[in-house]
Amino acid sequence: MKIKDVCAREILDSRGNPTIETTIVLENGMTATSSVPSGASVGKYEALELRDNDPGRYNGMGVLKAVANVNEVIKPKILGMEVKNQLEVDKTLISLDGTENKSKLGANAILSVSQAVCKAAALEENVPLFIHIGHLYSLKPEEMKIPIPIFNVINGGKHGAGNLDFQEFHIIPSGLKNYSESLRMGEEIYQGVKKVLIRHGAIHSVGDEGGFAPNLFTNLDALEVLVTAISEAGYIFKQDIFLGLDVAASHFYQGGRYKIRDKTMPCDAEELTDFYRELLVQYPLLSLEDPFYEDDWESWQKITQEFPSMMIVGDDLLATNRKRVEMAIARKACGAILIKPNQIGTVAETIEVIKIARQAGWKIVVSHRSGETNDDFIADFAVGVGAEYVKFGAPARGERVAKYNRLLKIQEELEKNSNNDKASSSYHS
Repeated sequence: MKIKDVCAREILDSRGNPTIETTIVLENGMTATSSVPSGASVGKYEALELRDNDPGRYNGMGVLKAVANVNEVIKPKILGMEVKNQLEVDKTLISLDGTENKSKLGANAILSVSQAVCKAAALEENVPLFIHIGHLYSLKPEEMKIPIPIFNVINGGKHGAGNLDFQEFHIIPSGLKNYSESLRMGEEIYQGVKKVLIRHGAIHSVGDEGGFAPNLFTNLDALEVLVTAISEAGYIFKQDIFLGLDVAASHFYQGGRYKIRDKTMPCDAEELTDFYRELLVQYPLLSLEDPFYEDDWESWQKITQEFPSMMIVGDDLLATNRKRVEMAIARKACGAILIKPNQIGTVAETIEVIKIARQAGWKIVVSHRSGETNDDFIADFAVGVGAEYVKFGAPARGERVAKYNRLLKIQEELEKNSNNDKASSSYHS
């Protein structure tokens, strides 16, 4: 089925900033629409999100240039293309842009088209989106599973109120639980965190990603709140629920040193590593994301080697960028990758990066951004590529909950397909 029409528009994201949404129309009249998120914590190796920089509109954050690039530049080139040929469409988008970081057309413009084409192809095939993405990734339906959710229940850094240095404080359900149980655990502990904060007289307002943004004294205080909330919700820390951190260290790195409120003086990489060692004795972590500045390769290598059982996750370090991933694999600088399609710009390139990371034995964590929309594409994508984990923020706020709820529906479909397969197998035997 060929692409008959393409139309982009400017909409608002969850932070009230403009973003782009694109609709694809097929020859048979079917339509698919996809919108793209926007990050607050943006690594320097990410593809460029095109903004208008017109101070007279949306404080310079408008995306009319990106919209025009879809409607006037991209549309004429992809009209008449087969919607099921994701690779050819994405190659066309990359070629049209012609830059290393999508700076001509904008990664936001390009991704809105790429995702909408992917959705339209699933409609045309009459299969769920996660099944279609599985076809693109070469993952069979019987191999698919629901990823383990990583809930960001306390927001710091660029996502918080400004007093916690670390960007995200995570609770991670045990992989022994099914998804619906994991979601319930996350929600109950999330509500428990609110109760603990209120009891301590701390601010319990909500940050960009739905997690609480409290006025605590240190980063360790936030971890203690989580441990308390886990216990009071009736769960066992390190058995039912684990902890994780997204440090986002690049954002408190200046002049070769790291400044955190847990230390009286700015510290170097070795001193920060010592701090992590001490932290891990009291609060064992399942995952540690972006523990160092994005170009501090030596420190990344050392911590990955020292803590082989902990998931060392690269986000700012890797930026869903093939070259950065290949460098990290060669240097053995981490063991897991945070996947954000808008860091690279197309579905095909994102899948390629995942395949390279998977070949290296890395874990895959598919992630949202802080400025989200109600588009739940990323939930289907995570299942279709066989991700071990997903990060959609806290189990609160419509734009986050849309993705968690979509996984509930996918879980039902996978269970139904599994039961049908068992019944068929039983019948034929």
